[in-house]
Amino acid sequence: MQKKRFDIKNLLKEKNNGLYIIAEELNDPGNLGTIIRTADACGADGVFLSKGSVDLYNSKVLRSTMGSVFHVPVVTDIEIEQCLELFKQNKITLYAAHLKGIKTPYECDLKQSTAFVIGNEARGLSEKTAEMCDRLIKIPMPGKAESLNASVAAAVLMYEAVRQRL
Repeated sequence: MQKKRFDIKNLLKEKNNGLYIIAEELNDPGNLGTIIRTADACGADGVFLSKGSVDLYNSKVLRSTMGSVFHVPVVTDIEIEQCLELFKQNKITLYAAHLKGIKTPYECDLKQSTAFVIGNEARGLSEKTAEMCDRLIKIPMPGKAESLNASVAAAVLMYEAVRQRL
């Protein structure tokens, strides 16, 4: 399989209401594959992976995407701070999935250009990354679980954006 390369600037300028996922140091191959597959199902415009994330070409990642890796642009080995700055320059709202979030995704306008920032499975987002985002959002969890799996959280967020855009 030949590795694809994407120009981040072009990906961000192609849409006026783009939907993106940015993952910081995502380590689980199944999570990454599931996020890519869900991004494809939701019509997302790109997935961005920071340095320190699992290899996109890991066999378990590729199997988990069920072919969606061929449909969604995936940019790997990004410097997270530079990436977030580029999103801001392109007027794309950055929503951090974060346990300290006050608003839920259901209270946010996700019809405009939106990027959901998902953290590492064990540590969540780094403080610096969370601070760079426009808003911390929290998925309501009336049960006793402390958090959601990274790919499940990403799916809930993407599908709320899809629901609002229908």
